[in-house]
Amino acid sequence: MEDLTTLSGQVTELAYALDTFYFLVMGALVMWMAAGFTMLESGLVRAKNTAEILTKNVGLYSIACIMYMVCGYSIMYPGEFEGGVFQSLSTLGSGLLGSSDNAAADVIAGDAYYSNLSDFFFQVVFVATAMSIVSGAVAERMKLWAFFVFAVILTGFIYPVQGFWKWGGGFLQEMGFLDFAGSGVVHLCGAAAALAGVLLLGARKGKYGEKGQINAIPGCNLPLATLGTLILWLGWFGFNGGSELKVSDVGEANSVALVFVNTNMAAAGGLVFALLLSRLWFGKADLTMALNGALAGLVAITAEPLTPTPLAATLIGAVGGLIVVGSIVTLDKLKIDDPVGAISVHGVVGMWGLLAVSFTNNSGSFWGQLGTQVIGLISIFAWVFITSFIVWYVIKLTVGIRVSEEEEYEGIDISECGLEAYPEFTSAE
Repeated sequence: MEDLTTLSGQVTELAYALDTFYFLVMGALVMWMAAGFTMLESGLVRAKNTAEILTKNVGLYSIACIMYMVCGYSIMYPGEFEGGVFQSLSTLGSGLLGSSDNAAADVIAGDAYYSNLSDFFFQVVFVATAMSIVSGAVAERMKLWAFFVFAVILTGFIYPVQGFWKWGGGFLQEMGFLDFAGSGVVHLCGAAAALAGVLLLGARKGKYGEKGQINAIPGCNLPLATLGTLILWLGWFGFNGGSELKVSDVGEANSVALVFVNTNMAAAGGLVFALLLSRLWFGKADLTMALNGALAGLVAITAEPLTPTPLAATLIGAVGGLIVVGSIVTLDKLKIDDPVGAISVHGVVGMWGLLAVSFTNNSGSFWGQLGTQVIGLISIFAWVFITSFIVWYVIKLTVGIRVSEEEEYEGIDISECGLEAYPEFTSAE
């Protein structure tokens, strides 16, 4: 009997080690999405603004890691106040992440399935993803340090509050709101913050003419943008797959496999249908629309990649691909300048992803689940947009958020970073 107890404990410890390792690897894949966002944005902006984009992306990732360690993680996962909206202010005082973790006795007793620190690592890379969404939307005309100040507030406070509502046991979780890996918590959050910033920032000079015409401002490196999209596609397997949290038994392993397949199929569906629509609408196969179509498919399936069949996942992604093309065109007509289409990809399609959950995963009725999804969608958007607008506005009144017309014309690489990403294109005096 003692031998069986020892063997059972060893099996439990092995499962703990496997799930912890899986969690960490999936987190590393999501971290690699930072490279994808960086390359995508670098390819879709003009060469004169590339170094600033690179600086912004590596900077925001580091800021997100620090702020989530200092206070964000404890705000999002306080371990109490289930069903609430805000936690006690006392959670802020105990927010600094410690280095202690689960003891072997706790693991054997069934009180822990993976390392607490592996959970923190997986969660912190999600925070950085949300902030990366903001980066592309405000590109080519925002002050670098104004952006960094906003990154401190979003990653440390705004994001964790609405994250608590769903993943930390808050009121959205209690009411049955579904968001498996973050179509709302991550992607809609980032897009809402970006929209608030863009509205206060204004469009790039020359983007819209006096007579209402829309002038295209092509990016400098489409191969780089394509590489960035493929990196994001790869990272999304960690984003969605890791959100299953475990892989150490047959049921969980099968679930992870289905999540991987559905994630891949949604991206494929989004790309193909965005490409088809752009061919019918514009008469050309627009590469940038195809890339955004793939990302739209990924965002759409993120809310629920486990319950659809692969065919249903493909269709959910396909609808996302159609939506993103229409959204990008519509925002341009409204003179909302988003150089990389981030608000459309992550915000508009993020909403579709949340609503699409009702078709494949509802505990009672379709309409009941749909109503819950709408409440969650509105709650996340309203919180993030309003708080972000206030923060952006304060920054605008104090240090300013937009570079001068001269700096924008010359490119903000030199004025903000003191160097250029492609110096061989400049002549030496």
